Amino acid sequence: MPSYNPRLVEPRWQRYWDDHRTFATPDTSDKPKFYILDMFPYPSGAGLHVGHPEGYTATDILTRYRRAKGFHVLHPMGWDAFGLPAEQYAIQTGTHPRITTSKNVATFKRQIKSLGFSYDWDREVDTTDPAYVKWTQWIFLLLHDTWYDSAAGKGRPISELPNPAGLTGDALRRHEDAHRLAYMAHVPVWWCPALGTVLANEEVIDGKSERGDHPCERRPLRQWMLRITAYADRLESDLATLDWPESIKTMQREWIGRSEGAEVDFSLPGSASTIRVFTTRPDTLFGATYVVLSPEHALVDVVASSDQKSAVDQYRVAASRKSDLERTDLAKTKSGVFTGGYAINPVNGEKVPIWIADYVLASYGTGAIMAVPGHDERDFAFARQFGLPIRTVVTPNAGWLKKTGSTIDNLTEAYTDDGLAVNSGPLDGLDTPAAKSKIIDWLEERKLGQRRVNYKLRDWLFSRQRYWGEPFPILHELDAAGQPTGLVRRVEAGDLPVRLPDLEDFAPTGDPGGPLMKAADWLYVTIDGRKYRRETNTMPQWAGSCWYYLRYIDPKNGSAAIDPAKAKYWLPVDLYVGGAEHAVLHLLYSRFWHKVLFDRGIVPQAEPFQRLVNQGLILGEVEYTGFKNAGQWVTTNIKGEPVGPSDESVKLPEEDVEKVGDSFVLKADPAIRVDARAFKMSKSRGNVINPDDVINEYGADSLRLYEMFMGPLEQVKPWSTRGVEGVYRFLSRVWRAIIDDRAEAMALNPAVTDAAPDAETLRLLHQTIAKVTDDLDGLRFNTAIAAMMEFTNHLTKLTARPRSALDTFVLLLAPFAPHMAEELWAALGHTGSLAYEPWPQHDPALLKADTIEIPVQVNGKLRSKVTVPADCDEATMEAAARADEKVQANLAGKTIRKVVVARGRLVNFVVG
Repeated sequence: MPSYNPRLVEPRWQRYWDDHRTFATPDTSDKPKFYILDMFPYPSGAGLHVGHPEGYTATDILTRYRRAKGFHVLHPMGWDAFGLPAEQYAIQTGTHPRITTSKNVATFKRQIKSLGFSYDWDREVDTTDPAYVKWTQWIFLLLHDTWYDSAAGKGRPISELPNPAGLTGDALRRHEDAHRLAYMAHVPVWWCPALGTVLANEEVIDGKSERGDHPCERRPLRQWMLRITAYADRLESDLATLDWPESIKTMQREWIGRSEGAEVDFSLPGSASTIRVFTTRPDTLFGATYVVLSPEHALVDVVASSDQKSAVDQYRVAASRKSDLERTDLAKTKSGVFTGGYAINPVNGEKVPIWIADYVLASYGTGAIMAVPGHDERDFAFARQFGLPIRTVVTPNAGWLKKTGSTIDNLTEAYTDDGLAVNSGPLDGLDTPAAKSKIIDWLEERKLGQRRVNYKLRDWLFSRQRYWGEPFPILHELDAAGQPTGLVRRVEAGDLPVRLPDLEDFAPTGDPGGPLMKAADWLYVTIDGRKYRRETNTMPQWAGSCWYYLRYIDPKNGSAAIDPAKAKYWLPVDLYVGGAEHAVLHLLYSRFWHKVLFDRGIVPQAEPFQRLVNQGLILGEVEYTGFKNAGQWVTTNIKGEPVGPSDESVKLPEEDVEKVGDSFVLKADPAIRVDARAFKMSKSRGNVINPDDVINEYGADSLRLYEMFMGPLEQVKPWSTRGVEGVYRFLSRVWRAIIDDRAEAMALNPAVTDAAPDAETLRLLHQTIAKVTDDLDGLRFNTAIAAMMEFTNHLTKLTARPRSALDTFVLLLAPFAPHMAEELWAALGHTGSLAYEPWPQHDPALLKADTIEIPVQVNGKLRSKVTVPADCDEATMEAAARADEKVQANLAGKTIRKVVVARGRLVNFVVG
């Protein structure tokens, strides 16, 4: 096999690694540890496309590099296999989701293994495996057994909850249930009748489900909730300790939405009820000219007058069909309805009208706001639209007044910055911070309000009315009539896992009880003479993905989720690589669970993932589109839109276009600019590239190398099959530099010699070692590959190629193209795998060249190049330049007016 043939090389080394368990990772080692983690995939029936392996390739390169650098590396893989997609597919095909999931896992595993990733497959986990489900359920029970001690700033066992004196029996149980991190509550949720389940806000777009585009409706349901809000402060503050992209930290901070301010009570005339509002600007209370309730607020029915009730009810129905994102969109026209009721502003006794508006959410703050239109953009737009008073209570600066054309008495837009209080009684003349402090003290003294920290973050809705998910390890107590008492019993840890019943009909019922209500033999349990009904909701897909990184550390442990000693050795994860689409939910949920586990002594530190890197999206191939009008080509503008009328768009093959400057034009008519853009890979667009096809044509090493050579890991990049071909040609050159491709059997190229490398080769080799090492430490894979390409170009020019240099180069190539590197390593006379060979070290003394080549210019134009000693002075450089024959010819007959010498860089003769 003298010619490079990845179809023979790659399967052979994959078998070798499997047979020898090359990448099996002992639990501990005397070496320094390094835990590299991929966001594990959801194994869909479509299998991988070429975008999926990008992050996996990066982590595998780093894994192989770190092993060679002497680290004990953990690099595992598993499957996030519960969830809606598998269940929907199973419903459509009539095949049990366990069967389809198993088939999908097998496909993904085959594809991933074909890419030569050095995962420790002994540690493989599957979130649907009962042995894994057992510990997911155990963690849920731990959450259920925990309350948050705000004074201590940590979660504690429910047995340590301070209870009112004399509280016993069912009353004590209800008191404890009200403080647990896992609890049940009636909450307004998005219910999708077609999917038969509750959906998170993020899964609903324009009132329809993201999956399937089905209509959704708001409905109050009793659901399992997780009290993530108790950890909001720690989730926000601990971001400062993490080496994460700042954009991801910002997204999490905004999602958590910490804000400091005050809760203020607006009384209702003739009623004992009050409207409590949260505001971050209590200094603007004197500017509150109306109050707004969310449509879901409990007091809407109380304050709505009889003549306004019909309009209020109609508006509430309309608001229930909108997503939170739609309701809070600043760009949209504000809507609302006057309730007919009034509230009393506590600082000045004014009666202010009460409105309902969908831009106020029940899930944020108290579900009510005091509207200060002079100093809040949404309130200003609302007040302008409905003719409500706008009062200035913070003095705008002169620059802002001039810029906006406003006066203090007539604002053209809301002034939202700090300033001096005005029209605010005792606050007048105070700056914003001082005014805030004074008004809060005033409110607290009179028991009209109090200081408060609030969050946008809401407790985590944890119930799904579906079949394919983890069953809750909870039993609902029934009374003599078979009705729930509202009390629950926990399934004993020794009885875990609670397994899903094998249902033939697992389709959603359209009822919040879920499909598990159909499992009559499974549903009811009798313990000590008392009858219970199992929880028929299941956990969301997030449950299994919250803690999988822990189970990799101890995947076979049947007596604990994770061994404390192993957790102490491996945690935290040193590098976590995955898509930015998981920036908030998965990462926030995992951090929450980890903090609870930390508080309860299960893990040794408060954060799971020390460093996070997001790989960029790989788009489909660039698509070229031309436009015609009445059969004639129409050029496009810089945005790719046709200039002038067009009645036809034409997809163009790549060979019909060429790049001119920053644009693509028709080869046949360069005056016609065409649209060139890449799109996200999707079946509907027909631009999905299957890695199996690429591997079959060019090999896994070419695919790996190309995905890393496309550009920086974090960038969005278009796929190009021509690019894969280019990388394949590079690997073929490497092969021919070492292997005799004219021989009938495997043999080294005759140019390979045992002689020592010459000075130039040695210098270039050590420069390449230094460059590749530095680039790998900085995750600059593309430039590391470019450096190896340059060295290969040097190698191929040598008539004698030193074996020692080739050995070193193969070790540099190994993390990127491991199959070829193993084959070449064997051909060079080594036995066994190179997977644990030490990483090459560069000699700093060899990085510096003895001589350098400098350009010589005449009047700024390059005329020649001369070689001089690397450390020579300016005089020597000038002398060498003057002695060059080409330079002498360009200076002949001319007067040298000036000589510019930049040491080590250039010589320029200025002549007249």
